[in-house]
Amino acid sequence: MATSAQPWQLGLAGSAGAEALATSGTASTEGPERPGPLQDETLGVASVPSQWRGVQGIRGETKSCQTASIATAEASVQARKHVDAEVQTEAPEPVSLPSVPRYNGPQLAAFLRKVEAMVTRELNKNWQSHAFDGFEVNWAEQQQMVTCLHTLSYPPAQGQGLHVTGVSWNSTGSVVACAYGRLDDGDWSTLRSFVCAWNLDRRGLSPQQPSAVVEVPSAAMCLAFHPTRPSHVAGGLYSGEVLVWDMSRPEDPLLWRTGLTDDTHTDPVYQVVWLPEPRHSHRFQVLSVAADGKVLLWQGVGAGRLQLSAGFALAVQQLPRNTKLKKPSRGEAEVGATAVAFSSFDPSLFVLGTEGGFPLKCSLTAEEAAVTRMPSSVPLRAPAQFTFAPHGGPVYSVSCSPFHRNLFLSAGTDGHAHLYSMLQAQPLTSLQLSHKYLFAVRWSPVRPLVFAAASGEGDVQLFDLQKSSQKPTVSVKQTEDESPVYCLEFNCQQTQLLAAGDAKGMVKVWQLSSEFTEQGARETELLDQLASEVAS
Repeated sequence: MATSAQPWQLGLAGSAGAEALATSGTASTEGPERPGPLQDETLGVASVPSQWRGVQGIRGETKSCQTASIATAEASVQARKHVDAEVQTEAPEPVSLPSVPRYNGPQLAAFLRKVEAMVTRELNKNWQSHAFDGFEVNWAEQQQMVTCLHTLSYPPAQGQGLHVTGVSWNSTGSVVACAYGRLDDGDWSTLRSFVCAWNLDRRGLSPQQPSAVVEVPSAAMCLAFHPTRPSHVAGGLYSGEVLVWDMSRPEDPLLWRTGLTDDTHTDPVYQVVWLPEPRHSHRFQVLSVAADGKVLLWQGVGAGRLQLSAGFALAVQQLPRNTKLKKPSRGEAEVGATAVAFSSFDPSLFVLGTEGGFPLKCSLTAEEAAVTRMPSSVPLRAPAQFTFAPHGGPVYSVSCSPFHRNLFLSAGTDGHAHLYSMLQAQPLTSLQLSHKYLFAVRWSPVRPLVFAAASGEGDVQLFDLQKSSQKPTVSVKQTEDESPVYCLEFNCQQTQLLAAGDAKGMVKVWQLSSEFTEQGARETELLDQLASEVAS
């Protein structure tokens, strides 16, 4: 019969079970008959084997495979016989030559005796003729004799109405620089101006953005690059100062300056030239000529200063009187110098252009003291040795021939270019190149009979005396409105280039054809004849 437990009975059973558990635990550690407290007991390890692994092991199988054995064999091959063969061309067949008729000896001899005198005469004529001297066959296409390669300018200078008063090429022939100033009447001593340079070999050349620009406190009248240092350039100012800049230092380009001292020129400096020192050919001095009649030599010293090392003065009463000159004005003590050129054969010999219109032959070795009241820290000497026949106005430019020790050119405000010999006062020839002023003239550095001139009518004229001694071979327009061309210079490294500056503030680089750069046969000999015929 089924029975059901009441709740109170379950509670009693539960407490009795707990008591029994405590009692039994104590008995197991201290003995069955002595009850005690609960303690740990270590029993054996119980393990339960995995039925799953057994099932999987029964299902596993082991298999293996092997490729078939590889069969190998060795074999050798040897040629057992060889064959030699030779090839021979067929025997040449004799070529039959056309039969030459036998000449008639007596008739041929009679003919040669008959024409001998005439042939000999014509051969002598050809031998003595110079009709084809210098002629070379040119199979290339004929090109223009002069073309404009670059037109360079600096807009801020043009905006001030400045002229290009001087141009110069550096020693590598890749950089052309120009001086901005004014050559017309006026006081330009405080006019801010510029010296600009363009590197024509630089990629991306911008004609209106010079590679270097130097601001100058007075109108710049001239400049000249150093003969060996490509970035050094000397300049002369309207104020009379001479300065030297390093164009590779745009932040601080000024190297040396004369400052305003008793030694400084008191009138505009019209030309500067680099000269090697007599005892140190690798070191250079700056020579300056100015309208105050002084020719000064400057040496760069420390603290950025140009120091006067030697000087000359053109005292009126000390000028040689070998030719008729205009009487100087009352009270005039010195003759203003406007241009200078040094001989390529004698480093102490130079020619000066003057405001009086007469060129002067001068020497750096002159010993006579100059009669002048101008103050100077060094003794001034009188350099003039010989006076040449004058132009009709001031001489603006002179140039000594690089191929003849006695020849030089001069250009004046009378529009004439004179070719002089150092040995006589009168010019060998006089060419009227302009009805206005003639501002510049330069010999070619590679052609003995070629020179260029810049006119007040906006022309650049090229003369080849081998072709004509009276008219230019080529005349090109530098300015469309006939503004004057003030300066020009040949490039001694890249001889096909000629730079010219004008009153519009532009520098044009002209490229010359080979006719002006390749020396012809007997050209130097013809130059010698030109000098000796008139000098005799």
